[in-house]
Amino acid sequence: MIVMKFGGSSVANAERIRHVASIIQAYSKERPVVVLSAMGDTTDHLLDAADMAVKGTVDIEKVEKLHYDTAKELEIEVPAIKLLLDELKTLLTGISMLHELTKRTRDYLVSFGERLSVRMMSAYLEKLGTPAKFYDAWDIGMVSDSNYMAAELLDEVWTNIPQHLNPYKNGETKEIPIVTGFIAKDKNGIITTLGRGGSDLSATMIGAAMNVSEIQTWKDVDGIMTSDPRVVKDARPVPEVTYEEAQELAMFGAQVLHPRSMIPCRKTGTPVRVKNSYCITSPGSIIVENHTKEKPLVTAITSVKNISLIDIQSSRMLGACGFLAHVFNQFLKWNISVDVIATSEVSVSLTVSAKAELSGLIEDLQKASEVNVKKDKAIVTVICDAGHSSGILAKAFAALEKEGINVQMISQGASKVNISMIVDSSQSDKTVQILHSALFN
Repeated sequence: MIVMKFGGSSVANAERIRHVASIIQAYSKERPVVVLSAMGDTTDHLLDAADMAVKGTVDIEKVEKLHYDTAKELEIEVPAIKLLLDELKTLLTGISMLHELTKRTRDYLVSFGERLSVRMMSAYLEKLGTPAKFYDAWDIGMVSDSNYMAAELLDEVWTNIPQHLNPYKNGETKEIPIVTGFIAKDKNGIITTLGRGGSDLSATMIGAAMNVSEIQTWKDVDGIMTSDPRVVKDARPVPEVTYEEAQELAMFGAQVLHPRSMIPCRKTGTPVRVKNSYCITSPGSIIVENHTKEKPLVTAITSVKNISLIDIQSSRMLGACGFLAHVFNQFLKWNISVDVIATSEVSVSLTVSAKAELSGLIEDLQKASEVNVKKDKAIVTVICDAGHSSGILAKAFAALEKEGINVQMISQGASKVNISMIVDSSQSDKTVQILHSALFN
């Protein structure tokens, strides 16, 4: 048994649905459970419709047109889609009357994207003669807390999911389950969404609970790459990475699984394979607990732009054990997340997203420290065996010095698999290219 997860771009239109259906059919003997995201831009269209409804206008034309046109092009009739669209229109009418959109209602609203998607795919597979059955996540026991827009799955899903899917795993039923990603229901039966990486989490949770041989996430690249192919033309696939390396890659800009989605499969040691939907024979990249082959010195290089670098210095706090506590209490107060950090006795340098609103934080920090904010920075991260950091850094800095790139901060992660450097955003791509050439070629 395997789990196959396809994102929104993979099922964006009739052509892509045909292609994904052919991939599912190719793996039908492995008893796949398929997890789908909403079609294309459906989630954005739903949120746009909600904004309009709050202002008093009910309009689902974009969502309606995409799904009706797709069904027509696929030559299928999906009564379940019409029922859902009628339900969506009723919901938006209620929002338009109240002129209000709560978090709970927003979760209900965006759930329509995934629910429409699985009904479309299952109907098309049936038309092709491949038995399939759509499931909303709660139909297979996906239960979450009530933290709307960022819900967490409850422990009982570990037993719920096998209860619902064991008949399929054991061959008692033949219909391929096509399951919604990203959504669940709380104990009160209210629809929730799982927040960032929610569809990935749905797939890994199902895979781990069912103890499948492999969880596959299908993308439009040949697995995990040594760098972004749009930046480094000679980037190449990485055959194998560890969960820890994959989490660091995802945190620092690579389009891998969201870090929280790896928690279930790490508990069970279930491997995750990143596959290329345009080349199904390619092995892709596999994510495992530990390297099965010789551990590479450098795995990949990635970057995140639009970062602000904050330097905090206070000679008054020299030797004071509460300096870092004071600093991070302010970040907690203003709910601002830190990416990379470097510290000394009386100073801290750290990075935050450029989108973060810093005025209140800076004001509080300045009560005890000198604060300097530098914008338009980027984090360039080398995922590597940091146990050999001296040799890696020697090569890296020799190459960067030769090209006149000035590194403004450096930090080695506690995980011992990443070294991060801060450079100007304008030099980010060039820095990645230089490092890739120095460390891989």
